[in-house]
Amino acid sequence: MKLARHSHQPILLPDATSPWESLNVFNPAVVHHNDLFHMLYRAQGHDFISRIGYAVSTDGIIWNRMRDPVFAPYDSSDSRGVEDPRVTRIGDTFYMAYTAYNSEVSASSAAMPYGGGIVPMFARSKNLVEWERIGPLVVGEDNKDHVLFPRQIDGKYVALHRRWPDVWIAYSDDIAVWDPADMTPVYGPRVDDEAAWDRKSVGSNGVPIETAEGWLLLNHGYDDDHIYQFGVCLVDLDDPTKVLARPTQSIFEPEEIWEVRGDVPNVVFSNANPVVDGVVYVYYGGGDHAIGLATCRLEDLLDFAVNG
Repeated sequence: MKLARHSHQPILLPDATSPWESLNVFNPAVVHHNDLFHMLYRAQGHDFISRIGYAVSTDGIIWNRMRDPVFAPYDSSDSRGVEDPRVTRIGDTFYMAYTAYNSEVSASSAAMPYGGGIVPMFARSKNLVEWERIGPLVVGEDNKDHVLFPRQIDGKYVALHRRWPDVWIAYSDDIAVWDPADMTPVYGPRVDDEAAWDRKSVGSNGVPIETAEGWLLLNHGYDDDHIYQFGVCLVDLDDPTKVLARPTQSIFEPEEIWEVRGDVPNVVFSNANPVVDGVVYVYYGGGDHAIGLATCRLEDLLDFAVNG
């Protein structure tokens, strides 16, 4: 099974007239709410600092975007950019998981041997435009690719995150505090398979999709040649640390010239897979430069996840 590209061309390109999105637009979050598609996308101007813009669409293909970013760096904790948003709606609140890329490592992080300048953060909003920062999932290590599940499990908020090179799970009472004792690995690269597309690294894509068979997770990975591809796996509804199925084949890879070259070559990277009328809309950044769309039927994706 393969995702079907909507077009050979991107659906959103940089705006050459803009000071903050003239170079790259990529890696968007997309939420379908009140019959509209809402996009929060990462953008860079010629200063290479990432900011997050907002666009809206009636059909998910043609977009109207705001002139100014809706989320931007505000101090040394994210001075080099706010990156790769993933937006989950829980109740009447939207939660954005994003990566803070900073120029200063905190005193607590400096003692750690695992980095600390790439921090998985959360923010919340009632309208997708005005955002309030909540805080980090972890500190003291380089960690990203985090995303919230769309509902609580056993009274806890649940998030996937990438403690390289594996995908981990974390639990919280309030999204503000995440106890390291409540974190555990879920799955990792298939290092023993020299032909595997994800033998080097794996990470999460968009918001987990709840189905009768389990939580459907789209993910990404790459091999020794650093070619990004997408895959899928299925985890248990009640205990998402249990992987029920994980096909070995990928479902999407760079093919178009703007995906193979781009600002960073051989990259397709997705933070969004909303389901609308039985169709999974997979929005992705191609080559860290432009935004594309690929789709499939949910029933087909679930069948592939279960049966391979």
